[in-house]
Amino acid sequence: MPLEGAARIVSELTSRGYNAEREAVTRIASTEDPAATLERVLEALPDDALVVRSDHVDPALEDATEPASDGGRTAGQTGSAAEHAPVSTGGDSAPSPPNDGGFPVETKGVGEGRGNAGSDRSVDPLQRSIEIVGDMTGESTGTGEYGDFVSVFRDRLERLGSKLRGRVNHRPATAVQSMPGGSEAAMVGLVNDVRSTASGHWLIELEDATGTFPWLVMKDREYADLVDELLYDEVLAMEGTLADDSGIAFVDSMYFPDVPRTHEPSTADRHVQAALISDVHVGSQEFMGEAWNRFADWLHTPEAQHVEYLLIAGDMVEGVGVYPNQDEELDIVDIYEQYEAFNERLKRVPGDLEVVMIPGNHDAVRLAEPQPGFDEELREIMSAHDPRIVSNPSTVTLEGVSILMYHGVSLDEVIAELPEEKASYDEPHRAMYQLLKKRHVAPQFGGHTRLAPEEKDYLIMEEVPDIFHTGHVHKLGFGKYHDVLAINSGCWQAQTDFQRSVNIDPDAGYAPIVDLDTLDVTVQKFS
Repeated sequence: MPLEGAARIVSELTSRGYNAEREAVTRIASTEDPAATLERVLEALPDDALVVRSDHVDPALEDATEPASDGGRTAGQTGSAAEHAPVSTGGDSAPSPPNDGGFPVETKGVGEGRGNAGSDRSVDPLQRSIEIVGDMTGESTGTGEYGDFVSVFRDRLERLGSKLRGRVNHRPATAVQSMPGGSEAAMVGLVNDVRSTASGHWLIELEDATGTFPWLVMKDREYADLVDELLYDEVLAMEGTLADDSGIAFVDSMYFPDVPRTHEPSTADRHVQAALISDVHVGSQEFMGEAWNRFADWLHTPEAQHVEYLLIAGDMVEGVGVYPNQDEELDIVDIYEQYEAFNERLKRVPGDLEVVMIPGNHDAVRLAEPQPGFDEELREIMSAHDPRIVSNPSTVTLEGVSILMYHGVSLDEVIAELPEEKASYDEPHRAMYQLLKKRHVAPQFGGHTRLAPEEKDYLIMEEVPDIFHTGHVHKLGFGKYHDVLAINSGCWQAQTDFQRSVNIDPDAGYAPIVDLDTLDVTVQKFS
């Protein structure tokens, strides 16, 4: 069987123990005889090469223009790449190799060394498309100066406020202060303070670029229960009636930036799936290696043949010094060795998957959000299958379906601040609904979530995503909010002593699979 398309070339390279640059694969696939070209490339590779690069392809393309000698190989002769091209055997699945504590074996190609490991994703790569929006890697400008904080909050108020000003007759704080008593007033601002009065009412102070103004929410009004959803620094609109002395306004209505109820999600034009996972935590004594191996093996089966994308929402490794006495729970104590071990695990998944990764709070990047993608040294270590590594958060559009990837540290804060019926660890997707309502992944500044001041607020949900994907809390949950699919994808780490001490019972070894043509979700369990 000849090599057809980039997906098969990647599978063939993977079966021989190599990774490859996308440009190299594209150039091989564009030749008249990709199998023969690939064979020439492999024959000429340096002995220490692990990644096939575009500069390795150039000599093979030049050789193709010269007449073949009697000893030359063609795609149809013995020993050619065609004979080793991946095929589905149709046999029974082979058992997973035992987990003996060492690195797993290199991923085999489809149908090679896996029994019925024939996912055979022989799709035309031109049907695939990936676009990245909001990746701020290399774009950080924050210095920690006072002016940086002013800039980021001004940007937040301007951009989220623009989604609210058309819904109310907005006036700046100073203009509201000068209006006569009894006037109808409206204001868009950041939540500066929330406190209860002696009578059980709520006083909310909004702040804009001109100043602050207090708004009183009466306890018997129908929208009073929205007050317990508020977080400091989120953008809000209020309208109501000024008191006689104009020193306060009585709230008649309250508005969030929110997802419009008319939102209609986009879907792919063909049946294609994405696996959404997070929190692998390689390096922890509790990393579930056998469950990961079963997941990787499953991706090679016909049942997973439509899974063409793998999205990992942070915490690839356990990290070092993340929480007290963590060193006592580490299986690998060196951070670079943790990433090397993760890369070996990643090699087990099919080489023709498109992989996208963002960092998390256990990863070796800055803790303050937004988090830039990994540095070049770590990218080189995590090179299996040439993943796309972008910042936390980033929006990844797969064949027209936009997926906002955010690791999810702010979910801890949302769950701590809001009533249990509105946000809990048992139903993490409900906490995600609150972030969608606020159109911001981490609105509250100065709490447990570390936020970095930049020229612009990279944490705003400028556009409504079709899918919102988070991790961090190690709980599985998914649902729809105004037709936006929210998924928290669980983890690959069994309960640690630290988690036990704070009463976290993780959902480990699950892989949510999303049909991009329908946005339906199925969950595969491997633990």
